[in-house]
Amino acid sequence: MTDSAFEQQARRLWQKAVDASRSYGAGETEAEDIAQDVMLRLWQMRAELERYHSLEAVAVQAARRLTLNLLNRHPRFSLADEAVAVAVDADPSQRLVEKENDAWLEERLKALPTTQHAILYMRQVERRSGEEIARLLGISEASVRTLLARARRRLLEELKSRPL
Repeated sequence: MTDSAFEQQARRLWQKAVDASRSYGAGETEAEDIAQDVMLRLWQMRAELERYHSLEAVAVQAARRLTLNLLNRHPRFSLADEAVAVAVDADPSQRLVEKENDAWLEERLKALPTTQHAILYMRQVERRSGEEIARLLGISEASVRTLLARARRRLLEELKSRPL
């Protein structure tokens, strides 16, 4: 395959690799990194690409394998898994303290304005990027950063003023 023919298909192949990586569980930035790696590998083997019937299938397959490798190296865990681990290791009084802390935090989170709560949830729990949150909510990235900072500041202030 010639360099110019590869360049003509590169954007479409990159997008297929990003989509495939995200569908297998990678986050937005991880998916873009994986797609970039796929494109580099395809570029390196561009002289041999003529033998493949579908370059899209090659890009998707490479993205899938790289994503699964990444996820196997860095397994994700949920907050529920952490809570179970804490519950198993803790003594009864420690579990009671943890339960009270969780209830207190849940109450404070519910007291946040709806937009701040949604942004904080998308960023901290769903691990979405600022750009993605802005796109989903239809606001600017600067607004996302501001609202996220306000939510965090409010929770920090309430935590500081909380009696022990």
